[in-house]
Amino acid sequence: MAKRATREALGETLIELAEEHENLVALDADLAKSTTTTKFASAFPDRFFDVGVAEQNMTCVAAGLATTGKVCYTGSFAVFASGRAFDQVRNTIAYANLDVKLCPTHAGVTVGADGGSHQSVEDIALMRAVPNMKVVVPADYYEARAAIRAAFSIPGPVYIRLGREPVTAIFDEFYEFNFGKAVKIREGSDVSILATGIMVGAALSAAEMLAADNISAEVVDVHTLKPLDGSAILESAAKTGAVVTAEEHSIIGGLGSAVAELLSEKQPTRLARIGIGDEFGTSGAASELLEKYGLTAGDIVRAVRKLI
Repeated sequence: MAKRATREALGETLIELAEEHENLVALDADLAKSTTTTKFASAFPDRFFDVGVAEQNMTCVAAGLATTGKVCYTGSFAVFASGRAFDQVRNTIAYANLDVKLCPTHAGVTVGADGGSHQSVEDIALMRAVPNMKVVVPADYYEARAAIRAAFSIPGPVYIRLGREPVTAIFDEFYEFNFGKAVKIREGSDVSILATGIMVGAALSAAEMLAADNISAEVVDVHTLKPLDGSAILESAAKTGAVVTAEEHSIIGGLGSAVAELLSEKQPTRLARIGIGDEFGTSGAASELLEKYGLTAGDIVRAVRKLI
């Protein structure tokens, strides 16, 4: 099956949703081609608003439309949607618990050559901390499609983190997305690998590599980081006694932090976190940057072996 970027799901899915719901509108900030909302703009020009290079304004316009009964989906890049417009997201959308679904693309270091200024490594941390905000990080194109569809019916703001780089499919067109419920993809008994976003694929590859050494790894797709599926995580941790988290995000404030918070309070467990350290990204090819920041299947394997 051909690789597809999670961002490719945005424009296509919005068209389908708009055909079903007359109150759906979409907005972007001069990045419609990159985010793929240009597809929606072509299909529904009267329901698409491109505000130009002005993410703060886009956020406020979306909030205003939401007060009139519209369900709004916004584009832009993750570093701008979460950082540049943070005040507007917090005080205009989340404070009023409005139906605005933030679906930024180009998240993480796999943005590639655009460099550290455009590579959001802290956006999940920012959005997790905002009251009323829900945070979802799809693992592949199909999970992204399902999450974007599901967001329409989830009350209040939702942050769906999408990526630029094509990734291998894990699910298919029949996949059913259950908001707030982690997905156990592979059973295991020696270690729990809890992954989110593009690192789910790396976790599955790592599990295959570990199996060759008779290490049984359980792989769990934690697509919803807020609210976190604490029950599923605690159940897996209790079974294996060792947990490794994997994310294309800073280990400060992301999945690793969320899991560490949960385990330290409810069920102390050996834990290792795979993610980006306290540093910015840099320019390079996506594959090179995954190697540089220790975000490969091999890095997960080494972390598991050291842990257990």
